[in-house]
Amino acid sequence: MNKLSIRLKELREEKGLTQSELAKALNYTQTTIARWEAGNRSPNLDCLIALAKFFDCTTDYLLGLTDY
Repeated sequence: MNKLSIRLKELREEKGLTQSELAKALNYTQTTIARWEAGNRSPNLDCLIALAKFFDCTTDYLLGLTDY
């Protein structure tokens, strides 16, 4: 697992969301979210920005470049 995978899962769980609920909120599939969390795939730039906006954090935080 990479830092993005870990942080994405942590943020999702902090909000009390399932992978399916997050996928529905962002208009992705549950499989896509699962692959990101498992580290099998990485979101493209547009998806990364959407995740940062949804979780009210920076893309740098999601990518593990900062700890805040």
